[in-house]
Amino acid sequence: MKILITGAAGRLGRAAHQALAADHAVVGLDRLPSTTTDLLADLADPAADALLRRALEGVDAVIHGAALHAPHVGLWPDRAFERINVAATARLAALAQQAGVRRFVFASTTALYGHAATPEGRAGWVDEDLEPQPRTIYHRSKRAAEALLREAAAAGLAVTVLRIARCFAEPAPLMAAYRLHRGIDASDVAQAMVLALQGEVPPWRLFVVSGATPFLPTDAEALWHDAPAVLAQRAPALLQAFAQRGWPLPPRIDRIYSAARAQQGLGWQPRHGFDEVLRQLDAGAPEVLAPG
Repeated sequence: MKILITGAAGRLGRAAHQALAADHAVVGLDRLPSTTTDLLADLADPAADALLRRALEGVDAVIHGAALHAPHVGLWPDRAFERINVAATARLAALAQQAGVRRFVFASTTALYGHAATPEGRAGWVDEDLEPQPRTIYHRSKRAAEALLREAAAAGLAVTVLRIARCFAEPAPLMAAYRLHRGIDASDVAQAMVLALQGEVPPWRLFVVSGATPFLPTDAEALWHDAPAVLAQRAPALLQAFAQRGWPLPPRIDRIYSAARAQQGLGWQPRHGFDEVLRQLDAGAPEVLAPG
């Protein structure tokens, strides 16, 4: 296949490019130069439409990851989120349909669940059935982009939305614990994107993409009140690893993202859990920050 990846210079864009380039013709597009950027363009600039039309010629699938993210909230005006995350997504989808693109994978976020993810007195169980309650312009813009892509799906574009869990560099103890309930490795996201392009694809699919969790919905109240006790039962290897490194356990876990539907629907399995975070820390990988 010929695949266009937007946001190719970002963490997920680079991972997707690397996962696909050996077997497919991959074109990376970003406004920033990088080893995975083939075309320099700002999707939010209508003047880039001519370049986009040329880039979409012969393309079978688009992976759309270009966006403003949570750290940009407060630094960029709300209208920038609307222009980049919403309007540019609508324009890209329309141009893709005009070019005959068959498949469109959208990198959304679990952050858009907002208040719904953290009910009082128990950990929230977050899956595709939970109705989002966005808090910030970032959440609202991603939600709006999903809605317009659903309209594109109704018009014939096969859209797969991946609501992606926490996936950025942060201190190792946080990252390791998060892999049990609200975090994921970029390479696991990339593999979900690869699988989203394979086989028969329905007009519309939406999946939560997060690390494999050992927790059950029945753990929700105990995780809120005494997370170490639940961890001792569900993840004893993490307890041992934290004890060896002198790291404190999280006293409370406030949400669990369930990727069960993505695992079933895509035939996908997240492979990089907390042990991979520790391995990367010991290897000095820049993706994992030392404990602060």
